[in-house]
Amino acid sequence: MTRKLLQSFLVVLGLIPILTGMLTMLGIHDPILSSLNLPASALLDSELRFFGGLWLGLGLTVLATVRNLERHFELYRVLWLMIFLGGVGRLLSIFVIGLPPVPFIAFTMLEIIGAPLFLYWHWLLVKQ
Repeated sequence: MTRKLLQSFLVVLGLIPILTGMLTMLGIHDPILSSLNLPASALLDSELRFFGGLWLGLGLTVLATVRNLERHFELYRVLWLMIFLGGVGRLLSIFVIGLPPVPFIAFTMLEIIGAPLFLYWHWLLVKQ
């Protein structure tokens, strides 16, 4: 698989946390969460906005480094690990609370299975 193809995937994958991070920065007013009628909790709102900011930052980092991805392999190792650990958290939620909506099941699979695969693909390009 080629470098350009990996870069294309990374751009798309970088846009997802940018868009969803901006939405999550709306806190309890995030339109994805609006159907839940969340309480006006300062703690919950603060946590959502904090994690939205982290997610937004991750996406911006991917877009800022994708052009020189070989040079940033160590950074990508950390980013993919963070995404993988986020997927572990989602998996724990599935076992403890139950299944989320279908798109979030797909996100979990991408985080648990996709993160190691993308890291391996990136490693193959770097070692050439």
